[in-house]
Amino acid sequence: MSGMLASVTSLTEARIVLASSVDIIDLKAPAKGALGALPLEVVREIVAGMDGACPLSATIGDQPLLPEPVLASVRQMAATGVDFVKIGFFAGGDMQATLDALAPVASGGLRLIAVLFGDSLPKIAWLDAIARAGFRGVMLDTQDKQRGSLLDSCPIDFLTDFVSAARARGLLCGLAGSLRKTDIPSLLPLAPDYLGFRGALCAGSRRTDRLDEDAVREIRTLVTARSFDHAV
Repeated sequence: MSGMLASVTSLTEARIVLASSVDIIDLKAPAKGALGALPLEVVREIVAGMDGACPLSATIGDQPLLPEPVLASVRQMAATGVDFVKIGFFAGGDMQATLDALAPVASGGLRLIAVLFGDSLPKIAWLDAIARAGFRGVMLDTQDKQRGSLLDSCPIDFLTDFVSAARARGLLCGLAGSLRKTDIPSLLPLAPDYLGFRGALCAGSRRTDRLDEDAVREIRTLVTARSFDHAV
């Protein structure tokens, strides 16, 4: 069965999604980009406030793959106590050198998640290097939030192959990227470990709007019910 990841910007929002029993609470700042990072003090506040009630992930922000700054950002975010640290595979820099720099911290126990972008034509072959570097998982997201959902950027065959390739390499796999409730029936049959949401949980039309409790409950119900349907 697939779980639900909900992205939040504050402890107040984290408590809202926790009330709907989401599977992972993701900490990010949507106003700062596709994977905008929250200030470390806000992340620490959320970690303390959740007190282990739900696994937490957090992104290091939108930055090119350069070994030294990425490694420093990963260490800073990991020190807040989150369970997973997400690194975006943005253009620029040196992907392999960055993976080489992160491999020792991954082998030391930090649970790293690589985020690839479906609207940037990622290569499934990249999962080999990600797995060798010791990453715990991989997510497929979108960078340009104005271009629609992940399904508008990637054909279903590619998504099927992506999920299968991640599973074959022992990686947790998540699908996200402006997902709508109407995308759920198409994506759950692929059996990703998680579907990630932000905009669909908001009261307005933008991912920077406040979370709406009813929207969170509706998405949670749809993911849970349809996941159960596919599991039985």
